[in-house]
Amino acid sequence: MIVPGTIVRVAATARLHLGFFDLGAGPGRRFGSLGLALDRPATRLTIAFADHPIVDGEECERARRYLMTLVAAHGFSGHHALTVREAIPSHAGLGSGTQLALAIGAGLRALHGLPADPRRDAALLGRGARSGIGIALFQAGGLAVDGGRGHAEQPPPLLARLCVPEDWRVILMLDRARAGLSGAGETAAFAALPAMAEGVSATLCRLALMAVLPALVEDDLAAFGAAITRMQEILGDHFAPAQGGRFTSKAVAAALERLAEAGAVGLGQSSWGPSGFAFARGDQEAARLAARAAAPGLEIHVCRPRNHAALSVAA
Repeated sequence: MIVPGTIVRVAATARLHLGFFDLGAGPGRRFGSLGLALDRPATRLTIAFADHPIVDGEECERARRYLMTLVAAHGFSGHHALTVREAIPSHAGLGSGTQLALAIGAGLRALHGLPADPRRDAALLGRGARSGIGIALFQAGGLAVDGGRGHAEQPPPLLARLCVPEDWRVILMLDRARAGLSGAGETAAFAALPAMAEGVSATLCRLALMAVLPALVEDDLAAFGAAITRMQEILGDHFAPAQGGRFTSKAVAAALERLAEAGAVGLGQSSWGPSGFAFARGDQEAARLAARAAAPGLEIHVCRPRNHAALSVAA
């Protein structure tokens, strides 16, 4: 039942894209990816019924497009008031577009009494074209592995989802002066890159299956970090022609060098960047490393893993 005066609040958080597995022709599938949910930065929004359409706050133009598309697809009547109170930084490699899209979809469905369906919302809004981890992490958090794109016109399937140890921390580095590739630029970059050699893809798959996932289950941060760092080196070299080097941001690259010297593990860039990351255990060690990463122009966050779904609350 639709209750007048109901306000739905949704909170979705950033994710790290830790890498693709297969950027060649593959055995009928492409991409496949690994990602991890963070507790911050966040997208927070409210949605309610209204006498006339209202969309305001952060990312309002993109939010308006998503809302209009979903309202038309569901055939909803009446008007809505949508306010994006906080948004994950856009074009930073943190999944801002997908999390905003899914948060609006979840809020609209809750408002109209429909069951949640992030995969359907993602398909309607053109999200998950290459990676399905943003959808999977919105649904359940933790660390997720997707199976890449096949011939079906739907987001990649979720293959595995694991909880991340609660005392693991991520030192997240944002360079607000730079922007990662997106949209048409991203599509063109993928088209221009050479096909990934089968041996390289095999190495990435082996690192994920035989190093990253077992280390996570066994709470072995050193082994996990070594595997992530190696995957990131391989992928950074593959994407270097499109992003001007292994990392999009020189400031982030320099910070990662300092963190490696200070003993951080699992160093890399999320998606096209420019955001960089490194892993540590516990608040004290994370704070020490965050201090080493600090530099003019960089925004440093110490993040926790998020092992639960994005939050949607009706009031």
